[in-house]
Amino acid sequence: MYTLGYRIVFRFSGGLEVEGVLEDNKELEKLLARSPFTSVVSLWGEEVYFPLPIKMELMGERTVMSIGEIAYWPEGNCLCIFFGKTPMSKNDRPVAYSNVKPIGRIVKGIENLKGIKPSSRIEVIINKL
Repeated sequence: MYTLGYRIVFRFSGGLEVEGVLEDNKELEKLLARSPFTSVVSLWGEEVYFPLPIKMELMGERTVMSIGEIAYWPEGNCLCIFFGKTPMSKNDRPVAYSNVKPIGRIVKGIENLKGIKPSSRIEVIINKL
């Protein structure tokens, strides 16, 4: 487990909102400095992902995830939220397309992710805990 350092809120077009917590990682200061920022989401099975406004120096660690995990995808420079099975899943656990770096987890509103449509706009707000 990791030490928590940030609260993150995802606000999607249509009024859906999801809250999470992120690890206390110096690299995440780059996101905090750009908060709030907007992006456009894509879906891959039950994974929401979207490009970030900055590049982070975090390396991918694994592909098998847990429902509710938030991860950084270095290959695509995206933030990913896993809320169920992905096309690479062999059971109920999400599997990322390639190695991602887990950086946090959803703590409120994960059920709202089932209502997200591709190309929805997202506003991301990050605060220090």
